[in-house]
Amino acid sequence: MYLDLALWVAVMLGTPSSRFDIDGRPAGISYASAATAAQAHLFRGLNALGSGVGLHGLVQPGPVSTPDILPEGGKFIEATYNNPAGSRAYKLYIPSGYHGRPLPLVIMLHGCTQSPDDFAAGTRMNLIAEERACFVAYPAQPHEANVSKCWNWFRPSDQRRGQGEPSLIAGITRQVMRDYSVDPQRVYIGGLSAGAAAAAVMGATYPDLYAAIGVHSGLACGAANDLPSAFAAMRHGELPTGSGTSTVLTDGSGVPTIVFHGDRDDTVHPRNGDHVIAENRTRNLHKKVYRGRVPRGHSYTRTIHADVSERTILEQWEIHGAGHAWSGGSPAGSYTDPRGPDSAREMLRFFLEHRSGQH
Repeated sequence: MYLDLALWVAVMLGTPSSRFDIDGRPAGISYASAATAAQAHLFRGLNALGSGVGLHGLVQPGPVSTPDILPEGGKFIEATYNNPAGSRAYKLYIPSGYHGRPLPLVIMLHGCTQSPDDFAAGTRMNLIAEERACFVAYPAQPHEANVSKCWNWFRPSDQRRGQGEPSLIAGITRQVMRDYSVDPQRVYIGGLSAGAAAAAVMGATYPDLYAAIGVHSGLACGAANDLPSAFAAMRHGELPTGSGTSTVLTDGSGVPTIVFHGDRDDTVHPRNGDHVIAENRTRNLHKKVYRGRVPRGHSYTRTIHADVSERTILEQWEIHGAGHAWSGGSPAGSYTDPRGPDSAREMLRFFLEHRSGQH
């Protein structure tokens, strides 16, 4: 399961928050040790209760095969980026239609326990990017950075521009832009769960780099600043005092954002999707609400926040009956719910409606 769950189990295993160090781990215990102990406890509990606990509608993955991640004619290559904060490997999808003309770039941040190949297979983003002629980069979080390969969205040192993981993700983005012909006005970032929370951090810290962000089953930037507050945000949708996510921003300052969240998500409370929207809300937006159902799948409520020119700035999909899984994904990857709607297709559609400099 996700280390998101292990994070709040770590809090439960600990004692009062006064006995946690600044990054939320029990005093005197390394982050990796605390997370490992929490994860072991979590897996014992899941084994006792059943593998699907709290993850409604999930499809367990089969082995990833080449057709699941590599459309005919495309390339899926591995590269590495280094800076003073560390090193990260990443996979890059190059569509068959790339012949030197500038193309859009999408950064995709996987959830806990996942890998670039797994995430590409489950979301089918490479297949959709092939249709729309886009690059897709998948940064990989190593075990050394987090025992379950989660992005450390809840740590203050990984919530600041030019530091920690934000600097690494931005560095990967810029390295791809340097090495290939990328349209600098059409660079986007999205993710799932911990990766979605990291994508929200990137939108807040690098609004000049990303034209739009996508948050699937994630949390707003600043939703937590240690393990106890991560627990509160994930389980109950509570925010730390002074997080500022309920404040309406000045005109035009929010990064266009699309949010997907299942209303039966037992891992990250659905209220967190509302917080992501609130964090990027601007004045003078008007709201429209649409309801629908995927044939033989989930019903949903889609809320659009548009400006005076009818350009959609914020878009929120509440997926009824869905849990903590990528909506509309393929069983070739982990943590997917094929009953839709197709969040990868809708996310890319929203991305391509926006260019940097419009917000």
